[in-house]
Amino acid sequence: MNQTRRKRRSDPPLSRPDSLSPEMPFPSKSPSLLSPRVRNIFLLLTFCSIVFTLFTYCTFRRDQISSIARSLPLFSTQRRHLLFSIAASRDSWLRRSSYVRLWYSPNSSTRAVVFLDRRRLDPDPDHTLPPVIVSQDVSRFPYTFPGGLRSAIRVARVVKETIDRGDDNKDVRWFVFGDDDTVFFVDNLVTVLSKYDHRKWWYVGSNSEFYDQNVRYSFDMAFGGGGFAISASLGKVLARVLDSCLMRYAHLYGSDSRIFSCLAELGVALTHEPGFHQLVSEHYYICVVSRVSIFGKFSSFACLVWLVLDKSSLFPLMLIDEQQRVSIFGKFSSITEIDVRGNLFGLLCAHPLAPLVSLHHLDAVDPFFPKTNRTESVARLISAASFDSARILQQSVCYDSSNIVTVSVVWGYAIQVYEGNKLLPDLLTLQKTFSTWRRGSGVRSNYMFSTRDYKLHNVGNCHRAEALKRLQRIRVLSRKLKLNVEQMNPPRRQCCDISSPFNTSMVINIRQCMPDELIAMNT
Repeated sequence: MNQTRRKRRSDPPLSRPDSLSPEMPFPSKSPSLLSPRVRNIFLLLTFCSIVFTLFTYCTFRRDQISSIARSLPLFSTQRRHLLFSIAASRDSWLRRSSYVRLWYSPNSSTRAVVFLDRRRLDPDPDHTLPPVIVSQDVSRFPYTFPGGLRSAIRVARVVKETIDRGDDNKDVRWFVFGDDDTVFFVDNLVTVLSKYDHRKWWYVGSNSEFYDQNVRYSFDMAFGGGGFAISASLGKVLARVLDSCLMRYAHLYGSDSRIFSCLAELGVALTHEPGFHQLVSEHYYICVVSRVSIFGKFSSFACLVWLVLDKSSLFPLMLIDEQQRVSIFGKFSSITEIDVRGNLFGLLCAHPLAPLVSLHHLDAVDPFFPKTNRTESVARLISAASFDSARILQQSVCYDSSNIVTVSVVWGYAIQVYEGNKLLPDLLTLQKTFSTWRRGSGVRSNYMFSTRDYKLHNVGNCHRAEALKRLQRIRVLSRKLKLNVEQMNPPRRQCCDISSPFNTSMVINIRQCMPDELIAMNT
C-alpha cells in the first residue's frame, strides 16, 4: 500500500535586523499616555479642587477666615486706604499749616483734605499741603449751648461732607478726623487700624488724659483734637443720619460730642487706642470786668465779664457773662480748665505700650528738644519716627548689675541714667515735669494716670558714681520694629542689654525679651 508522505512545511528563517526591508520602519518605543503639558494641567485642576473643597466645607468660623485674608499683603491696610479730614478756619490755617506739612506727604500716598470756614486770601494752591475745601452753610442747624461756638456744628458736619465726596473716596477704608494743630504719625496709625476690619463698624480714638474733662464730656467719647478714625462702612451710615443728629443735639458744646452722640444712637461704642493724645483743651477764660465787695474783714469777688481765649494762640474769641460761664463749667469752676502747660518731658517718657498715633495743641507747651522752636522740635521727633515708626517713644529699661546702674531708653527722644537699682514700676510712673494752667495752693490735678515728682538737681553739686563720671556718649542699637496684629494683641515691652564694662561710651542693645525673662536687676 502506497502511502503518500507529505512534506513538512519548513518555518521561514528568522530575519535579522540588518535584513529588514528599507520600506519597513524600525519599531519605536510606545509613546506616554500623558504629555507633560496635560499632566501639569491635571495637577493644577486637582490642586484647585482641593482648595475649593477646603474653603467650602471647612468648619472655620467666618471671622477666622477674614483674619487670615487680612494678613495677606493683598488685604493689608496701607497709607492710601486712609483719608485725613482736617477741620480748620481761615485764620488758624495761616498759623498752623506748618504742623500739617510735617506729616502730610503726597509723594507717599498720604490722602487728606482741609475744610475752612471761608475761602483763602491766597488763591495759589500749596502742593506741600492738602487741598482746601470751603465748608457748606450750616446756618439752618440750631445751637443753644450758652457761651459756646457755632463753629462746632460746621466742624461736626465736616464728617458728612468728607464721606459724601463720592469717587474721590475710592479705596478709602478709614476716615480720620483731626484739627489743623493735630500731628499724626501716619505709619503708626496705619498699623493700629490694621487690627480692625474696615468692613465692620469701628469708632477708634481716645478720651482725654484729664479726669475732669472726661467727667464733663464723657469717658467714652473720642476727643476730636487728638483725632479719631471711623471705618468706611460706618462712615457711610453716619453720613446719612448726621443731619438729624445735629438738629437733636443743639444743646451740646463741641463737635466731637455731636459725633459721639450720633454714633451712640447707632449703637456703636468707642474702641480705645491709647496712642491718640488730646493733651490740652481748646480755650481758657480770663476775668476782664470784676466787682469786689467788702464786708468788715471779709471781701467777696465776683467776675461780671469773662474773655474766652484760644489756648494755643491766645486769640480772643468772645466775651461771656458770669451766668454763661457758670452754665458751662459750674459755679465752682475757676479761671481755666485743668490742663497741662510747660514741659511735656514726663508725659513723653512714659508713653503707653502702644504706637504713638497723634499729638495735639503743641503751641500750648514747650518745645520737645532744647534749642529748638515748636515746629523744629516736632520735625525732629517725626524724623526719628521715619527710621523706626513703631518704636518711637517706646520705653525700655535695662540694668548693669556690675556698676549698679539703671538706664531708661525712650526711643527717639531721651535716655535717663540712674544710679542704683530702680524698679521698673517706679520708672513707668509718669514724671510730673509739667504744671496745670490753674495756679494756686488749692488747685488739684486730676489726671487719668499716676504721677511722681520730678526733682531737678544742680549738676555742679551733684555727686555721681565713678562709673558715670567718665560717661560721655550712649549708643542705642535696635532692629527695626515691625508690629503685626499678634504682637499688638497683647503687646509686650522689649528688653535691653548694657555692654559692660563701659568707660566714656555706653552701648545699649534693645531686643525682644525671652519667654520667661524679667525686666529687673540680677542680684
